[in-house]
Amino acid sequence: MTDAWLRCRTPRHSPSARLVCLPHAGGTAGPYAAWGARFPDDMELSAVQYPGREDRLSEPPADDLRSLTAGLCAALLPLAERPLVLFGHSFGAIVAYEAALRLTAWGAAPGHLVVSGRRAPSLPARGDTHTRPDDALVDELVRLGGTRGELLTDPAVRDAYLPAVRADFRLAETYHRPASPPLGCPVTAVLGERDTEVDEAQARAWAPHTTGPFRLRAFPGGHFYFTPRREPVLRLLVDITRTAAATGARCRLESENLS
Repeated sequence: MTDAWLRCRTPRHSPSARLVCLPHAGGTAGPYAAWGARFPDDMELSAVQYPGREDRLSEPPADDLRSLTAGLCAALLPLAERPLVLFGHSFGAIVAYEAALRLTAWGAAPGHLVVSGRRAPSLPARGDTHTRPDDALVDELVRLGGTRGELLTDPAVRDAYLPAVRADFRLAETYHRPASPPLGCPVTAVLGERDTEVDEAQARAWAPHTTGPFRLRAFPGGHFYFTPRREPVLRLLVDITRTAAATGARCRLESENLS
């Protein structure tokens, strides 16, 4: 189960904490998994591979978030013996949030949730990209900046790639969770200063979704701000993961002293 969902290019023997990256709509694990080479030796980074793409191409894309997060969380649960940080970008942000809710209900709450490029769940979703013809769907992917348009000129590539993209956009554009118990872990919302998909007020609206600390970070750039700004974004993620590791170690020590 874990091998189906998670890709880790730089496994660590006994990491102090783990960061799990959840890709955007139509995204794959590969680009995020490559970040692991930039992580300290005592931290491990994995990326989620959703069904319906690359080496999971034979599987149908997820058609509801409940089944998607159920399968994902079953893979994440064995990793939660160490502090777990979830980083989700755009569509990945709502998958990460739903996973955080489920893991919390299972008694394995994450150490930190980082939501990137996505408005808060309490705000109504928007968009009709998932209903558009293929050419218009490709145009939207290029506009957002996460896909090189020339890759989708081949009809065979389109046939293989677009069903998963369309399925992800449908889930993202119809998602709305106005009321749910708040998380207890820290939450950081991140966005690009020129992101057309989320503004500062919409990102700040994540704050009521946790009783823990909340902060907002903005970087220069658009929706995929981390492509040209990878190093400062990775430093932020390393700092968050290191803090989660320290908090987890302190909680374990306190628990041992009480027992």
